[in-house]
Amino acid sequence: MRKDATSPAAPPVLPAEVQALERMLLVRAVEERLLALFSEGKLFGTTHTCIGQETCAVGVMGALEPGRDIVFSTHRCHGHFLMHTDDPEALIAEIMGRETGACAGRGGSQHLCVPNFYSSGVQGGIVPIATGIALAEKRRGSGAIALCFLGDGTLGEGVIYEAFNIAALWQAPILFVLEHNRYAQSTPTALTIAGDVIARAAAFGIATDRRAADDPVALLAHMRSVVAMVRERSEPFFQVLDTYRLAAHSKGDDDRAPAELEYHRQRDPLLRLREHVGEPLASELARAADSRVDAAVAAADAAPYAHLDPAAEALAFESRGHGADGRRALAAATAEPTRLVVQHLNAALHAMMETHHDILLVGEDLLDPYGGAFKVSRGLSTRFAERVLTTPISEAGFIGVATGLSLRGFRPVVEVMFGDFLALGADQILNHLSKLNWMYNGQVETPMVIRTPVGGRRGYGPTHSQSIEKMFLGIPGLVVVGLSLRHDPGELLRRATVDDPRPVLFVEQKILYAKRLAIEPPTGLVLELHPIERDAFYPTAVWRPTRVAADATVVTYGAMTEIVELALTGVFEEDEIVAEYVVPAQLAPLRIAPILDSVARTGRLLVVEEATLPWGFGAEVIAQVSQASARAPRCARVGAHQLPIPNARPAEDRVLPDVERIMQAIRGLVR
Repeated sequence: MRKDATSPAAPPVLPAEVQALERMLLVRAVEERLLALFSEGKLFGTTHTCIGQETCAVGVMGALEPGRDIVFSTHRCHGHFLMHTDDPEALIAEIMGRETGACAGRGGSQHLCVPNFYSSGVQGGIVPIATGIALAEKRRGSGAIALCFLGDGTLGEGVIYEAFNIAALWQAPILFVLEHNRYAQSTPTALTIAGDVIARAAAFGIATDRRAADDPVALLAHMRSVVAMVRERSEPFFQVLDTYRLAAHSKGDDDRAPAELEYHRQRDPLLRLREHVGEPLASELARAADSRVDAAVAAADAAPYAHLDPAAEALAFESRGHGADGRRALAAATAEPTRLVVQHLNAALHAMMETHHDILLVGEDLLDPYGGAFKVSRGLSTRFAERVLTTPISEAGFIGVATGLSLRGFRPVVEVMFGDFLALGADQILNHLSKLNWMYNGQVETPMVIRTPVGGRRGYGPTHSQSIEKMFLGIPGLVVVGLSLRHDPGELLRRATVDDPRPVLFVEQKILYAKRLAIEPPTGLVLELHPIERDAFYPTAVWRPTRVAADATVVTYGAMTEIVELALTGVFEEDEIVAEYVVPAQLAPLRIAPILDSVARTGRLLVVEEATLPWGFGAEVIAQVSQASARAPRCARVGAHQLPIPNARPAEDRVLPDVERIMQAIRGLVR
């Protein structure tokens, strides 16, 4: 329409607006092309576009200091990634499953990684990890801040509030940005989130702000001041950005009312900015964005799909646990057999923290004079006050924080007070800690130990006595180590903490703490190490008779060694039955060769564990032995009855395996 003399002049177009439009157009072009590629059958699984939310990516990411600040994003991460990297080629190739992608096709749309940028598809779980990253940078004195994106639907996740609490308590330099698009997948968040979203962070004493994400230039100016404040004060900030997702949650799953969608399309910030910048410049910028996307798609099309050699990769993961003197990890080699197990562990932590300044101790009630529930941490907070972090009762929160610390160069040793509480942090172990190295194609390491006491015979009852480790034995990327009286606990812990680049779940049966190591070999048996165990971090030891052939192979771990050895003595004295005796320290991934060799000699196998039998360690051992044996051996298992652990000690003794049940099982195999 032609303007008359009284019409106000249009505001001038600023260079910042042109730059913002250019960036928003690139994000929009990538997202629209991805949806088209889905319809052409060229993508796998799913993807979550940020169409309509580009202002958030441009306004927030532009406020960071490139090469210094760190970003952890959500499943809806493409715009954030593009603003961090300006690399549509790496993004599109990743989503198309090609080796040239950011993670060589392993992570796909939701799981991206380049230097200082991470994303994950598990809602809420990234928040404590990002908090740990911020704390790592604070400890390093880098001046960097962490930025963590989340969505309003994610406010239903409890781990967010664990992270908010820790971030506020420990003054983490982290910026939480909530992209408030009003929906949790297909459900309006008005139906899922009670109260004021701002109040949720403010309740922890975190500074907050809420505003519309409709003007990228104004938002950028505001976010620069926020970033400067977080950096200067070294404290968290919670920013809510009201936005709207114009496309479906994922591909085509959109049931919103057409009138609602049309209302917001008319108010699309990208459309409004295009109109302000005007033609032909806006069209020229759009063509340039489309051209970049065309080239990126063509390059990805020409690249090979992601290639995996599963057997080789599993072997490579296992081989990272070799390179030490296996015999030195056995109790028979320790120089101080008179120490109790708890003293071995405590002394190892003192020695390591004295010489390795990247080790941090994280967990509940660790400070002196208490020193942890079972006193493994006693004295450490007195000697290393700044490196012992006593946490809230927030297992998921502090395991996630420790994961973030490990991503940025620290080696956390996490103490979970009772193994039963591992279930509270299982998401962090299963979906984050154990996956990050592989999912990000080896670009990151997460060297971290989670120590925890498990098992019964202390009268602690159903929720503090479980042998819960079997729930974690099958997780790819996680090493599970079990203490016994036949291994040097301090040396195993030192290897897990200092030498092993992998995440390790370090299982300590609590009944062992007050016991001394078993130095002398079992009566009539001599120690043997299989060749693959001679340089293993966590070796499997085999004791064999010297003059006669054994009648059976008995495999056990942890506190059951003491009980099994009493049973072995009993069947020898009463029945003249001789057994080979196998005690692994590394429960997962399981190295079956020492057990296979023994069973090949004896033809009979008994596996004893304190945990309940279904789906457990013994089941896996027997399955692998049966699968690998040319002639199926006779097999049996002994474990706890399929019940919770009672509080009353006489009842507890009835549920848990004992000497008599083990002797009966051995007799049954042999006779």
